[in-house]
Amino acid sequence: MVGSGLSNQVGASVGALAFPVLGPVGVVAVRQWVAAAVLLGAGRPRPRAFTAAQWRPVLGLAAVFAVMNLSLYTAIDRIGLGLAVTLEFLGPLTVALAGSRRRVDLVCALAAAGAVVVLARPRPSTDYVGIGLALLAAVCWGCYILLNRTVGERLPGLQGSAAAAGVSGLLYLPVGAVALWFHRPTAGALLCALAAGVLSSAVPFLADLLALRRIPAGFFGIFMSVNPVFAALVGVLVLGEHLAPSSWLAVAVVVTANAVAVGTAALSGAGRPEASPDLLDLKSS
Repeated sequence: MVGSGLSNQVGASVGALAFPVLGPVGVVAVRQWVAAAVLLGAGRPRPRAFTAAQWRPVLGLAAVFAVMNLSLYTAIDRIGLGLAVTLEFLGPLTVALAGSRRRVDLVCALAAAGAVVVLARPRPSTDYVGIGLALLAAVCWGCYILLNRTVGERLPGLQGSAAAAGVSGLLYLPVGAVALWFHRPTAGALLCALAAGVLSSAVPFLADLLALRRIPAGFFGIFMSVNPVFAALVGVLVLGEHLAPSSWLAVAVVVTANAVAVGTAALSGAGRPEASPDLLDLKSS
């Protein structure tokens, strides 16, 4: 699980190194192609056998894949890796808290909201576009979890996620071609983009599959809460980004709120711990 989380965030940071040459769109296009190849090989979908009722959530999932990764990587370019990933994590936290009437979940929601205010720190120099893009990625992550449940009910195994990744990869063929035409790739930038795809798609996918064979899905969901911490640390070490002490505290609050919400729901049976494997499919895509 540690290897998966670190690989995912290192992949994002390595992809960010290619932004000056390829731009976020070019890097995301290459990552989507790598993710499509990985998931199509693992899921082996049979799209000709899909019904209209199966295709609808799959196409929705493909759109979520495309928008989520582009908004996240553009946010990383504008506001940094640690802040972008922390804000993105509000998506699964919102899904975990939605509809709950437990007091502990209300406390978690209020704590997370306060942390977002601290992270944003409204002032004239605040990059509201970058923050908005990170929150859009959070919305996409929440939509993904809900869509993935529907896909999982209508299609066996990884067929639905694989088909969605394949469609998303196809959507990025013209987008990526235009981006790479106007941002001529160098060998180093292209290598960084490919490494981002492998480190953020193939490695987490395989590592998470191995981890879920050995640990309960609920614990996996709790452990995923440390990803914003990994993102902030990798941002410091790889990209030279630095967060203020108040921002580190806000990251810790978001991580704690997510861990408490998921952990107490799993223990009490009031939540849906089976959502944890959904997070696996998302972050490997």
